Amino acid sequence: MSVFASLVEHLADLLQPLFGASAAAAAIVLFTALVRLLVHPLSRAAARGQKARAELQPRIAELRRTHAKNPERLQRAVLDLHTEAKVSPLSGCLPSLCQIPAFFLLYHLFSSTSIGGEANALLSHRLLAAPLGGRWADALGDGGPFGSAGLVYAVLFAVVAGVAFFSYRLTRRTMADRPLLPEAEGQRVPGLGAIAGVMPFMSFFTLVTVAVVPLAAALYVVTSTAWSVVERAVLYR
Repeated sequence: MSVFASLVEHLADLLQPLFGASAAAAAIVLFTALVRLLVHPLSRAAARGQKARAELQPRIAELRRTHAKNPERLQRAVLDLHTEAKVSPLSGCLPSLCQIPAFFLLYHLFSSTSIGGEANALLSHRLLAAPLGGRWADALGDGGPFGSAGLVYAVLFAVVAGVAFFSYRLTRRTMADRPLLPEAEGQRVPGLGAIAGVMPFMSFFTLVTVAVVPLAAALYVVTSTAWSVVERAVLYR
């Protein structure tokens, strides 16, 4: 925690001439971009994996017809097919999983009043009028939704909603081009129908996250989500 706090402070010092009192917020955005750059090779691998899995769907459909009455044999056959094609069913999860430690590190850093036995100096930093350690509920209690801090969140929510809507359209288009639901003689895979119906709306849950976590963690979520949308638009075109 102390090392990470020092990193954020140093980044804020470097950015202070450009961003003034909001330099720490800019440092968090820069840190998020660096994390996403490190994870980008995994994102590229996930995109290749999804395209490869889409190409396997006709063969999987044939396996479903062949082993319709033997689920265990079907499962082994599908796993063998993925192994043969060198495709991991879990590759798409890796970029998100690798970001979890960075998010929780920011969350705890801006939720702790002390670091290494000393007062957490990062809590004094702000994004315009909103403290980086504060939450939307704090802004509502200090001036309401149209107070100085509340307006910062209003702009943030507007950005998140725009990114979520773009992600929604991109997900719908991607699912139309590469359906999640392989069919075998008219039978759909159990459970995937619900997943396919909910998936395009998942990006809107970012609004809930931004509303309940410290502002610093919210900046990470917003920056990472926007990066993901642009990345997907490029990698899955």
